[in-house]
Amino acid sequence: MRWDSLFDDLEAQFSAGRALEAESEITERARIELAGIELSDRLRGAAGSVIKLFLADGNIIHGVLGRVGGEWLVLSEGSRQWLVPFAAVLTFQGLGRLALKPVSTVRQLPGFASALRALARDRSALVVHVSTRTGGGVKINGVIDRVGRDHFDVAVVRDGEVRRAGNVASVMTVPFSAVAALCSASGE
Repeated sequence: MRWDSLFDDLEAQFSAGRALEAESEITERARIELAGIELSDRLRGAAGSVIKLFLADGNIIHGVLGRVGGEWLVLSEGSRQWLVPFAAVLTFQGLGRLALKPVSTVRQLPGFASALRALARDRSALVVHVSTRTGGGVKINGVIDRVGRDHFDVAVVRDGEVRRAGNVASVMTVPFSAVAALCSASGE
């Protein structure tokens, strides 16, 4: 009779040990999977949600998350849209836990420079928010004229004016690294 009890106890200990090993393996696999999630994956998972961004220039913007590229996102705040490079965001609020990988690496959205080139082609009036080293920001009203590899030129015009040669007050060159955000001129 004591032998049955001894073997039952050994089996219970063995089962408990296997369950603990399985739980430990599951936890480790979850950690490894989480380590492979990129910020853009989390942002894709939050598309359509209202999120809040704290930017390097001190601005706080919130709105509905739209498109997500590899280096940038579009946020709609009422009638105004924001193009924000990931590097300019200090923190994101409201992302949730869902992460979505890109459907295909072939169909990934273009980089920040390509998004700026599209704005330049459209001759869209916009406001460029530039970060300063002191934590504040500068706003530039204008139209993107040219986009280089790591910078772009903005034809500065007065608020509400159309970009024409006679309306251009100056041309400013902005390094990508200084951009906190760009927003549509409407509603600014």
